[in-house]
Amino acid sequence: MNLFADIRALVLSDLAAMVEAGQLPADLSTANVTVEPPRDAAHGDMATNAAMVLAKPARMKPRDIAETLAARLAADPRITSADVAGPGFLNLRLAPSVWQGVVKAVLTSGPSFGRSDMGQGKKVNVEYVSANPTGPLHVGHTRGAVFGDALASLLDFAGHDVTREYYINDGGAQVDVLARSVYLRYLEAHGQDVAFPDGTYPGDYLIEVGQALKARVGDSYLDKGEQYWLEDVRTFATEAMMDLIREDLAALGVEMDVFYSEKSLYGTGRIEAALDDLRSKGLIYEGVLEPPKGKKPEDWEPREQTLFKSTEHGDDVDRPVMKSDGAWTYFAPDIAYHYDKVQRGFDALIDVFGADHGGYVKRMKAAVSALSEGSVPLDIKLTQLVKLFKDGEPFKMSKRAGTFVTLRDVVDQVGPGVTRFHMLTRKNDAALDFDFDKVLEQSRENPVFYVQYAHARVTSVLRKAGEAGVTVDDTTLASADLALLDHEAELALAAKLAEWPRLVETAARTNEPHRVAFYLYDLAGVFHGLWNRGNDLPELRFLQEDAAVSQAKIALARACAVVIASGLGILGVEPAEELR
Repeated sequence: MNLFADIRALVLSDLAAMVEAGQLPADLSTANVTVEPPRDAAHGDMATNAAMVLAKPARMKPRDIAETLAARLAADPRITSADVAGPGFLNLRLAPSVWQGVVKAVLTSGPSFGRSDMGQGKKVNVEYVSANPTGPLHVGHTRGAVFGDALASLLDFAGHDVTREYYINDGGAQVDVLARSVYLRYLEAHGQDVAFPDGTYPGDYLIEVGQALKARVGDSYLDKGEQYWLEDVRTFATEAMMDLIREDLAALGVEMDVFYSEKSLYGTGRIEAALDDLRSKGLIYEGVLEPPKGKKPEDWEPREQTLFKSTEHGDDVDRPVMKSDGAWTYFAPDIAYHYDKVQRGFDALIDVFGADHGGYVKRMKAAVSALSEGSVPLDIKLTQLVKLFKDGEPFKMSKRAGTFVTLRDVVDQVGPGVTRFHMLTRKNDAALDFDFDKVLEQSRENPVFYVQYAHARVTSVLRKAGEAGVTVDDTTLASADLALLDHEAELALAAKLAEWPRLVETAARTNEPHRVAFYLYDLAGVFHGLWNRGNDLPELRFLQEDAAVSQAKIALARACAVVIASGLGILGVEPAEELR
């Protein structure tokens, strides 16, 4: 049930009737006709822009269209009033029975309420985290992991066929640095004193890896040049780091469908195949780039390189894919990786990058546009920095990691649910403050507590009702006399529940899972408001002397809990049964 879609269908039906009656010209496009909540709730329950968007193509005054449409809409039993406002906006008020019907729909559908077929089963690849396998995940990766995972769940809820994917950056020089760092720990495991040069990884997390390497190869790598051990240690260390990363992701409740190795692209012809595809489209050429902005001409050494004509697909400049010495640039394997995604038949691609990858967006979009001939959209979401605070002070680095705060530091302090919810309390491209004290405090200012408290309150009501002998299973509640829900505060909560299916589709369409967290906070606010009004007005309390009245009111509370649990499920957060 999507009430906004239902009322929009009514608007379109009445517009079609107006065409048939000669009140509107034929062949008008209604694609931009919307039905949504009005900006000011005092104006009504829903508003439509139909008259505004049709006036110009119809060559009519918007108010004339609105007034005719209002008369038709008011004839529907679901509409109690249809008022024209301003130049031609149309504000609608709905009958109480409509909102009461929403409660029944939630309880009848259960966790499926709000699910959508909007995605039509289209295959979407969501790539996120994709950290270099050189150490444990840090707090920046945490935000990307939460955002990507919630987005994948949201898209699945909205009817897409979603693949969660991690791209292992194991093909670059940083993995050689990892291998050399592990080798130093290996020497240390043999009792040698070692020093970590600048650029290596000194974190304690490599101590166990060095010891494991010793257990595997003994002293066979001692006093040997790296030509004898680098490749083997590189593989060994990468696998150890990926095991660590998988453990970190599991602690956060993130499970990937695919781990894709960058190294698998090298020496297999995959990079060459991707560039051959671009070359066949006339998009690969040999040339010299202009000097970078800010460089003086005398600092610039022009070199002929193999270039991708990315400007033909929206980029600012063409991009090198092969250096003058014949080595691949970092961009080349990324092109090949996305070519592989296109070849796997995905209908849409989403990459979740850290904010430091902002300069990579246009070139990557250009590559996918060229490789798919514009048929596969790529949306790149950048996650901004997270600033950590504790006891009013910036939270210091992790000793274990050596240089940064790890994902496990955060999860161990506050738990996965709190971590996940709070990471979604800001839009992904806005900086986020994560205060360890505030995310655990029990107040309205803490969104995760406020939402969980609403769910826990409903659980408490259901428990007390059961103890009082009131039957409160969902089937019984769905058949309660919901016409007894007639107070404005009760109908307001039902109206908020009605927004959930529309919110799901809007959030999925824009790839913005933070909208779910925002909605849950607002929903909890309306619920708590009703609860608090019951302190002054006994007739609003969920438990009443009359069992039938109790069941109607508890049905509303239970419907609220169902939607909260669904929303938290999308965010990857377990709903609380009680709070202490």
